[in-house]
Parts: sequence; structure tokens; C-alpha cells
Amino acid sequence: MTMSNKNNLQKLELTWIGKGDEPKLEPRILIENPTYSYGDPTTENILIHGDNLLALKALEQDFGGKVKCIYIDPPYNTGNAFEYYDDGVEHSLWLNLMHQRIKILYNLLSKDGAFCIHLDDQEIHYAKVICDDIFGRDNFLNSLSIRDSHPSGLKLASKEKTIIKTKSQILLYRKTRELRIRPIYQKRYNWDTHYNTFMGNDLKPKSLKSVLIEQKIIVNDFKIDEDALKNKAFREFCFNNRDKIFQSTKELPDIPKNESLINRDVVVKYLDANNIENFALNGRRLFPLLKSIQDVGIDGQINEDFAKLLCDFWDDVDFNNTQNEGGVKFPASKKPEFLVGRILTMFSNKNDIVLDSFLGSGTTAAVAHKMKRKYIGIELGDHAKTHCYPRLKEVINGDQGGVSKDVNWQGGGGFKFYTLAPSLLKQDKFGNWVISQEYNPDMLAAAMAKQEGFNYLPHEEKFWKQGNSSENDFIFTTTQFLTVETLDSIHDDMQEGEKILICCKAFQKECKNKYPTISLKKIPQMLLDRCEFGKDDYSLNIVNMPKDDTLLEEEETIEEISIQELSDKKNTDDQQTLF
Repeated sequence: MTMSNKNNLQKLELTWIGKGDEPKLEPRILIENPTYSYGDPTTENILIHGDNLLALKALEQDFGGKVKCIYIDPPYNTGNAFEYYDDGVEHSLWLNLMHQRIKILYNLLSKDGAFCIHLDDQEIHYAKVICDDIFGRDNFLNSLSIRDSHPSGLKLASKEKTIIKTKSQILLYRKTRELRIRPIYQKRYNWDTHYNTFMGNDLKPKSLKSVLIEQKIIVNDFKIDEDALKNKAFREFCFNNRDKIFQSTKELPDIPKNESLINRDVVVKYLDANNIENFALNGRRLFPLLKSIQDVGIDGQINEDFAKLLCDFWDDVDFNNTQNEGGVKFPASKKPEFLVGRILTMFSNKNDIVLDSFLGSGTTAAVAHKMKRKYIGIELGDHAKTHCYPRLKEVINGDQGGVSKDVNWQGGGGFKFYTLAPSLLKQDKFGNWVISQEYNPDMLAAAMAKQEGFNYLPHEEKFWKQGNSSENDFIFTTTQFLTVETLDSIHDDMQEGEKILICCKAFQKECKNKYPTISLKKIPQMLLDRCEFGKDDYSLNIVNMPKDDTLLEEEETIEEISIQELSDKKNTDDQQTLF
């Protein structure tokens, strides 16, 4: 931690090697690979195979402020990821990796959204400082402690050398105070013996046991202890009389407390701050059993039962059978569907967008699909195809593992599989930056629209309307030399109030400033200082990107395509969808 001085104000901040030298990321377009898309073709679910930093940048324009819940489970142990670096460099690389990504994730999150990052003690405290800086310390909600293992086997062999680790943690952040958290309740199997008061319509408190004996629900020797719920008659009576069974607590405002102390053994009614009727007895609040009977389970799918509020320590998540979920193996890294299901229950609703940029074996996407959320999953490794794709395919086909039975999952839906387009610019043999020949006209038009902040939306009839930023503001991209005649033709076709940005390789000097409603920019010159081109990997581990067979190989270069051909070629390739 260091003190920085900016504008004469001192600020405590975490610093590391490389901070402040973050790359200017190229906003890539996404290309659908239909071979790995599956199910409903109208789906809005997205699976992206590619570097997650570039993928997040690709999503920023279209999904900024729209994602309701982000859950990420990034690499925990940097020692395993950076085995060839010393600890100082290793730690800085991890901090850079996370800081850059969390900043974009923050931009994607909606105002009422939640950000959840799952780590262990290796980096979680540094991650909190990063998140405090990006989200603001006031927007830190809590940390969840998750018991993810038990002290057994090899762990016990080192008990004299260290304290055995059995937990991981999830840091929870909101973007603004608009976030609303859905309370989660666990099923209670043991009776809470504090509920020992019965109060009928006459508001006269009695012993619960005495009432049960009077009504011949139990006999004198029955013990109302933790095992009482095992008795069916007891269970049914308490369930049906939930509004008449109470426990006393110390929580009580001064006014009803004083009145209750004066009127001993008399139940006092009062209204709380929310104008809800409450009861007090002998200076203590009477808390009804009805508040301990709630819907439980993932998304509250299990009807009312005896329950207790889930707080910040989760010791009931089963990690033992996780390796069998989803039909794919992912040793030591896969998270239980039940855990992710709880997170999505707390922070999202049906049709909300959920995002995981470290998708791994596909757990978050699988659970979101079953819970009828929309989702975006990003994964660099080959398991985007070997794990995520087959797992989500089986979900659509009706997979009954994980949370399926909890949410009554029967199958259906779909997802689209995307890859990142190659870098828009590459260096030729002379070291000059030129447009990559892997870009066909549609790809180029989509890429330039994204670069300039336009929505790529080609007009069905007018070739020069390839995208728009408003109702009357358009963009047109061509690699053809732009002549005055072409410019005049476009201008004559424009309606009053319309404006257009034309991106081209070159134009006649007479074109410049000829029309106030037409702006001209040259490519690639307009792009060179804007972002970092030619880099495909900002990942934790350096992995060679697989060759993408879906990108078209153009027999002729883009520079040779005429404006009319650019118009005619639009939407002819049914093997690609640009995003």
C-alpha cells in the first residue's frame, strides 16, 4: 500500500508492477460458429471462446449496464499459474489480470446488479482492495465463507505444520444502492426450542407444551427438544399454528418496552417502523414462528417449510459429488451447481442476464440456463468446446444432474457459440499496419461500427446505411477509393437531418468538407493510436489460440472490392453472424 498525491489530495492505494500501464484494448467483433451453437436459434444466451479480457471489451458497448449478476471463479493459486516467475512478478501479474477485468465487469454491471468473486486466502485480501477501489468501499456487501472440504486424508498429515484449510470465500459487491437481495432460507431439520410460548385469540400466553398436552397432541413425557420435528403430530400442529407460537427476544423499542414492563404478564400490541403489528411480553418482543416458515431451495422452488435464514457462513454445500455434475471432468476446480444456484437466487430473477468470464467447465451457464436466466459465458481454453459445449447441450436436452430436480428442469432453450474475430489490423512485410485480409466486407463494416461506437445494423436497401448511433446518424465503411461522384450520390440519397460518417482507405481531395452532414475518415490511419492491434492473448496462461475454421478465406483482397460489390455482398454468408 502506498500514498499517492493527486490534485493535492492524498489517497491510500494498492500498487504493483505494471499498474497504470494497462493496454488499450481493441474492441473486437464476435463471430458465430454455428457448428457449436445448439438449440433455439432465437436464443439470447452466449458462449464465447476466446481471451476473456478481449471478450469483455467486445461486450462492453452492447451490454454496458445490463448484466444483473456476475459470478467469477478465477485462478486461486498464482504459484501454479506462474511457475517460471519469482513471487513479486507473479503477484503483480495476477493483480494486473484481475484489475483490468474487474474494471470492465464493473461497466457491464447494471445499477441494481451484484458482483461475486470466489477466491481463497491466497489473493482474496488483495482482491478486496482492488474491488474497493473500483466499486467503492461503501458498496462492499459482505464475504461469504464456504466450507468446501473436510479435514481428512492427506490434509491431516500436515496438521502439525499448518492450520488445515477447509474454506474458500466469495466477496460480494453492489454497483449502487439499488441492489435488492433476496433472502435465502435453509430447511430446518431440528426444532428451535426457543419457540415455547403459545398465544391464542385471547392474547393470554401459555406454555406450548401445556397446550399440546391439553389437545392430546403429545403426552406428558414428550420432550420438546431438537428432535421434536420428527414427531408428525407435533410438526403438523406447529406448522398449522405458526401465527400463535412465539419466542421472546430482547429487540424492542423503548415505548412498547416500558409499557410492557409496567403491565407484567400482559401481551402488549404495538406497530413497528413498517406499520406492522407486533407483540411484547414483560419487556421482550414476541417473535412468531410464522417468520421461520419460508419457501426454501433454489429460487424458492420448494414450498413452505420450517426454515432458518442463511447468513454469511455456508457449511451445507456438498462438494463431494461435484465431479459428477454436468457429465464433464474438471479436477479440483468445478463448483457445485447448488452453490451457483444460491448466488443466482440471491441476486437475480428470471430473464436477467448472468455473466461468468472464467467459465471453466460451464457450471454458471448450466445453472443460469436451468434457472431461466439469460447468460454470457467466456472461456479461453479448449474446454470451451470439450466441456462447456457438451455440458450445455445436455442441459438443453434435459440433464437431470445438479440443480435440475430442485428447479424442475425439463430441458429446452439454446445458446450461440461465438469466437473473437482476429485483430482488425496487422503488419505487412514492411512493418506497415494494414487491414487484415481475414476480414470480409461485413466483418469490416461491423468492426468499424464498433470502433466508432455505432450499432451495426445494415439497411435492407441503402448500402451506405451500415449502422447507426441515433435515428439520423449513420456509418458507412468501404475500402474503395471514394470519388466525388460517389459522395454526391450518397448525399442525394440522404434525407433532411441525416448525418453520416464514411470510413474509407482514400478519397479525392475534393470530397473533404464538401458536405457539412458527411464526415470522412481514413483507415487504417484513424485507428493506429486508438488501441493495441495484433495481440490475441491477455490470458493468465499463454495458450495458442486454435485456428477458427469459420472465418472466410477471401480469394480477393478487400482493397479490390467495389462499393457496389460491398452492397451486394451484404448478408450473403449464412455461416457467420456478426456481433
